[in-house]
Amino acid sequence: AWSFRRFDLASRGQTHFVDGLWTSGSFFETLGVSALLGRTLSERDDQPSGGPDGPVAVISHGFWQRHFDGAPDVVGRTLTLDGKGFTIVGVMPPEFFGMEVGRTFDVAVPLGLNPGSRGANVSWLTIVGRLRPGQTLDAAVASLRARQSQIREATLPASAPEASRRTYLQASFALTPAATGHSGLRRQYEQPLLVIMVVVALVMLVACANVANLLLTRATTRRHEFSVRLALGASRWRLARQVLAESVVLAASGMTLGLLLAWWGSRALVRELARQTDTQGTTVFLDLSLNGQVLAFTIGAAVATVILFGIAPALRASGATPMDSIKEGRGTIGDTRVRLSSGLLVAQLALSLVLVVAAGLFVRTFASLVSLPLGFEPDRVLVVTLSAQRATVDPAQRIPIFERAVEAVQSLPGVAGAAASLTTPMGGLGLRNQIEVPGARVVLVNHVSPGWFRALGTPLLAGREFSTGDGPGNLSVAIVNEAFGRRFLAGASPLGHDIRGLPVPGPAVPIVGVVRDAAYSSLREAAPPTVYLPFAQSREVAAFGSMSLSIRSSGAPPASLIRSVTTALDEVNPDLTWTFRPLAEQIDASMTQERVTAMLAGFFGLVALLLAGLGLYGVTAYSVSRRRSEIGMRIALGASPTSVVGLVVSRVALLVGIGAGAGMPASLWLSQFVEPLLYGLAPRDPATLLGAVLVLVAVGLAAAALPATRAARIDPVAVLREG
Repeated sequence: AWSFRRFDLASRGQTHFVDGLWTSGSFFETLGVSALLGRTLSERDDQPSGGPDGPVAVISHGFWQRHFDGAPDVVGRTLTLDGKGFTIVGVMPPEFFGMEVGRTFDVAVPLGLNPGSRGANVSWLTIVGRLRPGQTLDAAVASLRARQSQIREATLPASAPEASRRTYLQASFALTPAATGHSGLRRQYEQPLLVIMVVVALVMLVACANVANLLLTRATTRRHEFSVRLALGASRWRLARQVLAESVVLAASGMTLGLLLAWWGSRALVRELARQTDTQGTTVFLDLSLNGQVLAFTIGAAVATVILFGIAPALRASGATPMDSIKEGRGTIGDTRVRLSSGLLVAQLALSLVLVVAAGLFVRTFASLVSLPLGFEPDRVLVVTLSAQRATVDPAQRIPIFERAVEAVQSLPGVAGAAASLTTPMGGLGLRNQIEVPGARVVLVNHVSPGWFRALGTPLLAGREFSTGDGPGNLSVAIVNEAFGRRFLAGASPLGHDIRGLPVPGPAVPIVGVVRDAAYSSLREAAPPTVYLPFAQSREVAAFGSMSLSIRSSGAPPASLIRSVTTALDEVNPDLTWTFRPLAEQIDASMTQERVTAMLAGFFGLVALLLAGLGLYGVTAYSVSRRRSEIGMRIALGASPTSVVGLVVSRVALLVGIGAGAGMPASLWLSQFVEPLLYGLAPRDPATLLGAVLVLVAVGLAAAALPATRAARIDPVAVLREG
């Protein structure tokens, strides 16, 4: 069995978190992994007292390098975690990162040292096992489910509400193959990354069509050369091989540049994903270094591109005949070549429209989330996660310590307001209680101190806020949000109503205030019905030993308060530990998935537009150069520059129109698959579709502008002299 836990290396002051694992004694043996140095944890270490060697720990290879500089004598040293000493007994090899893909660990300690792991009601562990030789996964699942009722009954929490008991007893056990690892990050980003992979494939097709068109144009230009070489005895295979060799050089150059961009981009992507660290209590870890599989895939992709964009030009070159040098003049262009080139351009434009529509949907989704009313003002708010778990005080004295910390911070220069709470918006913690409201239930609760709503900028709509009179021993009162009244009181004012179930059982709690709805755990979700209770009366804060201190700056950036806040907290109690994070950054981190998806889709959409524009420009410029004599003759016969520009632009407009017409049905069909990733707009959003078409038209006009201008400036006298 195992579970993640963030340990603190600091004994006081600003915290230094490391990613840890609680592991049972058989964890490493079950996985079949050995230590690089020393040994792994064993059954004898998995004891409440720590086993014969006392509390011990195994560290990861990365932590060994970072924290101990790779010292060979690290085994036997002492490591302080959460104020308790652990003897290091082993270092794991660099390839072992734990059980979850996307996360790694720094320290693993025996599960038996955790008092919360004892008893029948532990629900925060993940069980890992190895099948017996010859046993299938289905057989193991059947065997497990045969014992399900006994296991469920034996581990049923005694205080669970009836609805929760039924859900717990009816939930079926399941086994998941661990060969590819367990990963919450994979579940979170699986669908967005599948969409991005499709986007990348479409961009690759656009690029291949673009290069094929340009190479085809070049092969047509060299058709006279090829026919002469054939007449002089060159074989068709030799001509095709030369063109293919040029395609291979292009593909190899692109592959090299692509690997460099991928190396840089993968690190930028991991840095962006790491912004959600602390919001979810996790640190993103992904090893995206180049390896044999990546190189093999890249080489395969390069070969595929050669096939896609190199075959047509090679066939064009090998299809030349010795008579072509006589039959074809330098000013003509074959109908087959024109049709093929136009077809490739239309395909580019159609695929580009699909990509621009996808980029528009994701960018607008992110913009919708960013522009949502939060119900509070995150700017100039610094969140301090404060812990008294290291302080040698009775749990009953933790709240008084926190209240002194609030008072100390409130008196600092530059602080406009400060207040305490159990959690903050997007803080990764949600306290859920079953609360009785005549005929209904609500589950979200937060504990806040006086001034918390003012510190966050959440307006009080009716009644009053908490005061110093709402302390221990006094009557408990509650403040609710607007969603509470809408859901449970049919929109009536909650003031004067009572809530029961705080705690269970307990007296009725009167509602004394109503505040505006505020985002809680996700910007995608409507504000849930929420109950706020006095911080000073919170048993949860006393039990957890941690809280969030929200500090509003009077004008300066919130980070400027860190030094003075650190001094003030150290004076309150030197054993307190804390971390800092601006609330705006915390909110921003909650949108990491949407931001990454919008960035990648937008980037590849721009690349597709650039490629389509370059392709249009190249083919249009080539067409103008090939039709130079015709255009010069038109001008000599009285055609105006405007009509010449219209001649060039009309052909581009025709191609763009056909491409948009072909790409629109594909966009409408594909957009339905990204609907779960959108927010605030439909997958077939008319504004996005129209905007994508207009962008494509603008790219077409920009690509045609220079060739059309050059065509209008052709000197008919010079053309006639050349002819």
